[in-house]
Formats: sequence, C-alpha cells, structure tokens
Amino acid sequence: MEHITHPFSELFEQLGLDASHEGIEHFLASHRLPPEVELVDAPFWSKSQSGFLKEGLQNDSDWAEIIDQLNLSLR
Repeated sequence: MEHITHPFSELFEQLGLDASHEGIEHFLASHRLPPEVELVDAPFWSKSQSGFLKEGLQNDSDWAEIIDQLNLSLR
C-alpha cells in the first residue's frame, strides 16, 4: 500500500480555508495555540473542521502527518 503525503495547501482546502501561500501564512501568523489546548479543541475551528482533524488523527489516516505539522506550526 502506498503512503500518501498531502501538502499543507490540500489540508487547508479540506478545511475550507484559503489554501494559497499567502492565505496559509496569514492563518498561521494570526492563530496561536497554547500548549494546554489540543489542536482539535482550538476555538477557531468549526465543528466539521474539528471533526475532520480529530478523525484524521484517530484513524492515523494519510492526513495525520500533515495535521501533526499543522499542530506544530500553530505553537
């Protein structure tokens, strides 16, 4: 089975966010998470966005690696 690696832009598209380089940079610069807040519990996600992230991590889907990268980028 082939391992699929998704770029940040695809994750942002899945989340319904601006997936342009500038849009991603702006999102990361304007959203920060303190260490005690889990990524999926961040107040800026909608229910569906949070659900997508949670499912991707719990199922260790092909999205898990890039979701982890997003988590690190928001710290």
